[in-house]
Amino acid sequence: MKTRLRALFCDHLSIMRGKYLPNSKIGDDSTRFCRSVFGTHYDRDLLDAPGSMVKLGLPDMELRWRHDDIRDSWHASTKIVLGDLYDDAGELLGLCPRGALKRAVADWGKHGLIPKVGIELEAFALQADDNGRLVPYDAPGGVVYGTGPFADPLRFNDRIWAMADEMGFSLDMITAEFDSPQFEYTLTFDDAVKAVDDIVLFRLMAREIALEYGIVLTFMPKPIAEGGGSGMHVNFSFVDGDGGNALSSGPRGGPEHMNDLARGCLTGLVHHHKGLSGLVAPTANSYMRLQPGSLSGYWQNWGGDHRNVTTRISSEGGAKARLEHRMADASANPYTATAAVLQAARLGFENRYDLPPMETGDGFDRTDASEGTAMDLKGAMVDLQRDEALTEAVGPELVANHVFMKQKEVRKTRDLEGDAMRDFYVYFV
Repeated sequence: MKTRLRALFCDHLSIMRGKYLPNSKIGDDSTRFCRSVFGTHYDRDLLDAPGSMVKLGLPDMELRWRHDDIRDSWHASTKIVLGDLYDDAGELLGLCPRGALKRAVADWGKHGLIPKVGIELEAFALQADDNGRLVPYDAPGGVVYGTGPFADPLRFNDRIWAMADEMGFSLDMITAEFDSPQFEYTLTFDDAVKAVDDIVLFRLMAREIALEYGIVLTFMPKPIAEGGGSGMHVNFSFVDGDGGNALSSGPRGGPEHMNDLARGCLTGLVHHHKGLSGLVAPTANSYMRLQPGSLSGYWQNWGGDHRNVTTRISSEGGAKARLEHRMADASANPYTATAAVLQAARLGFENRYDLPPMETGDGFDRTDASEGTAMDLKGAMVDLQRDEALTEAVGPELVANHVFMKQKEVRKTRDLEGDAMRDFYVYFV
């Protein structure tokens, strides 16, 4: 077979949409899709969501990419590329999540700073039993920080690592997580857009390779009701005009060595905590994970080397100084989630909100924080709508579409629990 091109974008539900294009079009830089994809829900219900133009003829939008961004893929004779979405006037589509991240990068650029991002993904492995029902992958020897065949008897993660190397992804780590069969995948820091491009393609690659082994690798926040949750931690720092790490105030990190930039970012993440949840934890299933005492980013707090706070300040300084936001899960569009975190941090840096004291509680039996996120998706959408500054920063068109779709999702998932809740999301997330 001649080489073909797989042109992709990540939509409002974090579903990968795309086309295979023939070899003759690899030299092109665009293709077209129906804009009303942005009115399509997980269950294929077509809704007249803001910006989707469902009742205005379901017109086209254009996906454009740079030729230099075309790369080899994990499928033979197939190149792959991600792009940005444009409307018929040639303007960047307000609904485009990748465009929202590029705006966040540009907004930080006005301060002479370049955001660097590193993302940690967690996922559960499921497989079909004799009746075709999805059950946890049989890895009875799996333990937290497990490696080797006891944690992964089929060794599908070895194949994921090998393919990541072939594709040029810079993996920091693969390990078994706390709940077996749960795994963590971490890619190294890079410029924000490239880092998220890589995590989006890595996630797709990992799911497709796992499927070859009969594994449904799901990044749902809580696919097993009695198990733990899976997050998508967004780590970030900034490069200044001299090429240094702008979050660093010296060789030592931690709360005692914060500079003004780090403090400003913290104030924004704490101040916009409730509004952020609707963008970074955007499914009904997210709120099964996002609960007190679950190391999930529920509390409106911050701290040092403390896994039960929402924003964690690395104890590493110098080039490795960074902040880690722990609320997001991978049912969120990674572009939107990263844009939201960076914009909330920027609003804090610019507006100098008050910073509450550092968390001193253990996060299980005692916490200093008195406020957390909403307890469900419905409440999170109310909080997001109230946060006008964050909405304006991330993009009003994108947020309006998001809120509409998620309000519909509240109704669709109202009576779902257990396997029914899982099955609503599992093949998409």
